[in-house]
Amino acid sequence: MSSFIYCKLEIFIPEAHLQRLQEALQSVDAGHIGDYDSCSCMSYSRVTGCWRPLKGSTPYIGEEFALSSETELKVEVTCLSEKADITIEAVKKIHPYEVPVINVIPLYRTSF
Repeated sequence: MSSFIYCKLEIFIPEAHLQRLQEALQSVDAGHIGDYDSCSCMSYSRVTGCWRPLKGSTPYIGEEFALSSETELKVEVTCLSEKADITIEAVKKIHPYEVPVINVIPLYRTSF
Protein backbone atom coordinates (compact mmCIF):
# COMPACT_ATOMS: atom_id res chain seq x y z
CA MET A 1 0.00 0.00 0.00
CA SER A 2 3.04 2.27 0.04
CA SER A 3 2.19 3.76 -3.39
CA PHE A 4 -1.00 5.23 -1.95
CA ILE A 5 -0.66 8.32 0.26
CA TYR A 6 -4.13 7.96 1.84
CA CYS A 7 -6.43 5.10 2.71
CA LYS A 8 -9.93 4.87 4.07
CA LEU A 9 -10.84 2.70 7.02
CA GLU A 10 -14.32 1.25 7.34
CA ILE A 11 -14.96 0.31 10.95
CA PHE A 12 -18.07 -1.57 12.09
CA ILE A 13 -18.91 -0.90 15.74
CA PRO A 14 -21.89 -0.71 18.13
CA GLU A 15 -23.35 2.78 18.29
CA ALA A 16 -22.71 2.97 22.04
CA HIS A 17 -18.96 2.91 21.30
CA LEU A 18 -18.92 5.79 18.81
CA GLN A 19 -17.49 8.40 21.19
CA ARG A 20 -14.69 6.05 22.33
CA LEU A 21 -13.90 5.32 18.68
CA GLN A 22 -13.76 9.03 17.84
CA GLU A 23 -11.36 9.60 20.74
CA ALA A 24 -9.17 6.68 19.63
CA LEU A 25 -9.07 8.03 16.07
CA GLN A 26 -8.16 11.51 17.34
CA SER A 27 -5.34 10.04 19.42
CA VAL A 28 -3.56 8.85 16.25
CA ASP A 29 -4.58 11.85 14.10
CA ALA A 30 -6.83 9.81 11.80
CA GLY A 31 -9.31 11.99 9.94
CA HIS A 32 -6.90 14.92 9.66
CA ILE A 33 -7.64 16.69 6.38
CA GLY A 34 -5.98 20.04 5.72
CA ASP A 35 -6.79 22.47 8.54
CA TYR A 36 -9.41 20.12 10.05
CA ASP A 37 -9.18 17.09 12.26
CA SER A 38 -11.72 14.59 13.57
CA CYS A 39 -13.23 14.35 10.10
CA SER A 40 -14.78 10.99 10.95
CA CYS A 41 -17.20 12.42 13.48
CA MET A 42 -20.10 12.70 11.03
CA SER A 43 -18.95 10.05 8.56
CA TYR A 44 -20.97 7.12 9.78
CA SER A 45 -24.13 5.32 8.83
CA ARG A 46 -26.35 2.74 10.45
CA VAL A 47 -26.12 -0.74 8.99
CA THR A 48 -27.30 -4.20 9.99
CA GLY A 49 -24.51 -6.61 10.80
CA CYS A 50 -24.98 -10.39 10.74
CA TRP A 51 -22.81 -13.11 12.27
CA ARG A 52 -22.90 -16.58 13.78
CA PRO A 53 -20.57 -17.31 16.69
CA LEU A 54 -18.84 -20.66 16.29
CA LYS A 55 -17.53 -23.08 18.92
CA GLY A 56 -14.88 -21.48 21.10
CA SER A 57 -15.93 -17.90 20.36
CA THR A 58 -16.79 -15.34 23.02
CA PRO A 59 -19.19 -12.98 21.25
CA TYR A 60 -19.97 -9.49 22.48
CA ILE A 61 -23.57 -10.15 21.39
CA GLY A 62 -25.13 -13.47 20.42
CA GLU A 63 -24.92 -17.13 21.29
CA GLU A 64 -22.83 -19.98 19.93
CA PHE A 65 -24.20 -21.34 16.61
CA ALA A 66 -27.16 -18.92 16.55
CA LEU A 67 -27.39 -16.45 13.67
CA SER A 68 -27.45 -12.91 15.04
CA SER A 69 -28.15 -9.53 13.49
CA GLU A 70 -27.95 -6.12 15.11
CA THR A 71 -27.87 -2.49 14.11
CA GLU A 72 -24.35 -1.11 14.23
CA LEU A 73 -22.45 1.79 12.73
CA LYS A 74 -20.13 1.78 9.75
CA VAL A 75 -17.63 4.55 10.46
CA GLU A 76 -15.44 5.80 7.63
CA VAL A 77 -12.23 7.73 8.22
CA THR A 78 -9.36 8.77 5.95
CA CYS A 79 -5.81 8.49 7.20
CA LEU A 80 -2.28 8.46 5.85
CA SER A 81 -1.42 4.98 4.60
CA GLU A 82 1.74 5.06 6.70
CA LYS A 83 -0.48 5.43 9.80
CA ALA A 84 -2.91 2.61 8.94
CA ASP A 85 -1.32 0.10 11.32
CA ILE A 86 -1.27 2.40 14.34
CA THR A 87 -4.84 3.47 13.57
CA ILE A 88 -6.01 -0.15 13.46
CA GLU A 89 -4.26 -0.87 16.77
CA ALA A 90 -5.92 2.16 18.40
CA VAL A 91 -9.33 0.95 17.20
CA LYS A 92 -8.74 -2.61 18.43
CA LYS A 93 -7.88 -1.34 21.93
CA ILE A 94 -11.37 0.15 22.41
CA HIS A 95 -13.45 -2.17 20.21
CA PRO A 96 -15.79 -4.54 22.06
CA TYR A 97 -15.92 -7.25 19.38
CA GLU A 98 -13.71 -10.31 19.68
CA VAL A 99 -12.85 -9.94 15.97
CA PRO A 100 -13.59 -6.36 14.82
CA VAL A 101 -14.24 -5.73 11.13
CA ILE A 102 -11.85 -3.01 9.95
CA ASN A 103 -11.44 -2.68 6.19
CA VAL A 104 -8.50 -0.68 4.83
CA ILE A 105 -9.09 0.65 1.32
CA PRO A 106 -6.30 2.43 -0.58
CA LEU A 107 -7.44 5.74 -2.07
CA TYR A 108 -6.18 6.31 -5.57
CA ARG A 109 -7.15 9.93 -5.48
CA THR A 110 -8.80 12.43 -3.12
CA SER A 111 -10.11 15.96 -3.56
CA PHE A 112 -7.65 17.43 -1.05
